[in-house]
Amino acid sequence: MEHPGTLVLIMALAVLAPLLGYATGRWLPVPVVIFEIVLGVLAGPDVLGWAHHDQVIDTLADLGLSMLIFLAGYEIRFAEVRGSTLRRAGGAWVISFAAGLGVALLLSGADLAKSLVIGTALTSTALGAVLPILRDSGRLEGRFGSVVMAFGSVGEFGPIIAMALLFSGRSPGAAGAVLAVFAVVTAGAVFWAMRPRPPWFARLIAVTLHSSGQFAVRFVMLLLAGMLGLAHVFGLDTLLGAFAAGMLTRLVLQGAVPERSGEILARIEAIGFGFLVPFFYIVTGIDFDLAALLDGGRPLLLLPVFLLLFLLVRGVPAYLLAPRDLTGRASRSALGLFASTCLPLVVAITAIGLDEKVIGAGEAAALVAAAMVSVLVFPLLSFRLLRREKGDGGRTVPGRTAETGEAW
Repeated sequence: MEHPGTLVLIMALAVLAPLLGYATGRWLPVPVVIFEIVLGVLAGPDVLGWAHHDQVIDTLADLGLSMLIFLAGYEIRFAEVRGSTLRRAGGAWVISFAAGLGVALLLSGADLAKSLVIGTALTSTALGAVLPILRDSGRLEGRFGSVVMAFGSVGEFGPIIAMALLFSGRSPGAAGAVLAVFAVVTAGAVFWAMRPRPPWFARLIAVTLHSSGQFAVRFVMLLLAGMLGLAHVFGLDTLLGAFAAGMLTRLVLQGAVPERSGEILARIEAIGFGFLVPFFYIVTGIDFDLAALLDGGRPLLLLPVFLLLFLLVRGVPAYLLAPRDLTGRASRSALGLFASTCLPLVVAITAIGLDEKVIGAGEAAALVAAAMVSVLVFPLLSFRLLRREKGDGGRTVPGRTAETGEAW
């Protein structure tokens, strides 16, 4: 390790972030991810210059992103994300992608490569940032929560598929063929995951869950590593493998040990949100090009433009295609705001654009900064709208605000 001091610094910032979240939560519930990124910016080269890169830190950050997408895939509840609601969610995302691509073509002067990066980034949804607020307000289990789950799931899965198709370096036909083969292999894995597990499987999980064996946790990590490796073999973005691994894990655990799946997930989340995910967000802050955002004026002007485009490109189609039984204007508006909340996929997509030299550092910084603002502002506005509207199946918890738990 070339810079052990940076490793200690990142872990110190990871500890400081929830402390700041707890301190400010009495007045304003700020997601911990905002503090993690901001602290990374402060420690980065554009401010204090304390943090330095090396291979170990970069690898841990990459694992953090994979774990984040894995947990997002696990959040998808197949029993709820289906039927007409799923069709409406899919239709809204297709409209969002078309609108995002069109707007990006105008912004980039018809530069197709840059437009694909910007347009795809405008269509993502940070489901993990939305779920804690819905859970703490008591609305996650109601009809509104299931609708947000459907729209958010498509808002995560759609951009990942688009990344696999458009950013693989292959022609669209070849990329589609490779993705189809990957889908067939994944479908086979899903079929395997849905088959009943032998009795020894559940017994071994129960016996080792509170011992050093930890068979369930090791099995889940094997699934994640296997799907990441499979995506790499097919030349696809590893985020697709991580997302598929999350879906497979839910199927396996719910089918084999439903009574212990929550406890197993808690241990996986401890690894992710307690160690790897903060690495990703803090390193994102360290890599954030603050100088490019503040230099020249145009990137800083693009920040509010991108924030507005998140609402128009992603939020408006969600509002218009909301299920018919979601009749209240406030709940439909809240759905649009929740669907417009984004961050991790924006970071991943802009990172690809920078690596390929498709977009500039200023544009990437403006997109990431706008996504950070969306995570901070849109859920708060949504929560205010939902508190004003009664009768959509949700309830308000008196005296309690959304926790600032680690979320997208």
